[in-house]
Amino acid sequence: MGSRPDFSYVAKLMADSSRAAMLEALLGLDGLPANELARKASITLQTASGHLSKLVEGELVRVEKHGRHRYYRLANSNVAQAIETLTVIAPPPQIKSLKDSSRAEKIKIARTCYDHLAGQLGVALTNAFVERGYLIEDQVDFKVTDIGEQFFNDFEINLDSLRTKRRHFARKCLDWSERRYHLAGSLGQAVLIRLLELHWIEKLPDRAVRVTELGKKQLHEILGIYI
Repeated sequence: MGSRPDFSYVAKLMADSSRAAMLEALLGLDGLPANELARKASITLQTASGHLSKLVEGELVRVEKHGRHRYYRLANSNVAQAIETLTVIAPPPQIKSLKDSSRAEKIKIARTCYDHLAGQLGVALTNAFVERGYLIEDQVDFKVTDIGEQFFNDFEINLDSLRTKRRHFARKCLDWSERRYHLAGSLGQAVLIRLLELHWIEKLPDRAVRVTELGKKQLHEILGIYI
């Protein structure tokens, strides 16, 4: 292997189906306790705790303590992007019940991908930003244009502050359900937060996001988006 990174170590951590289920659950906005992750992976709490210890040791997951409670989150946006990218080439999920079908449909329409929007809504927003000249796409990132600077500032998103963060500013993230790119990075996170603040969207369980009636109206009027 020499000086090359040993990505087989990370691949082994992700290869277990129970750990993969927990990692997928952590693509949502909120940290989750071990018992909730055990439920989502259909395993016992004891088994889940063992898996989580390995994920924390492998730096794919971090744990936060709030009093007596411990919440698990993905370690960073790079882990989230790796999971989302692997999902693009993975076989489609098996639909075994009406509940599975309903969830699959909801997350295809709109969902969180770690700290930004994905699904039809995430891609539609990104396309609208590009078509209106607010963003320009290059190989790995988006660039904000002069009129984009004005648009996002009018939308009460402080771009100067976002650029100081120690992370990608406007990253391209491949959407597994749409097979197109959506906006990630600190700007993608800021757009998600702003839409939540405006009550144009609201979070649902299991990463799904619902566009409110107000959101449908405003997204159409401002960006020409139909959801």
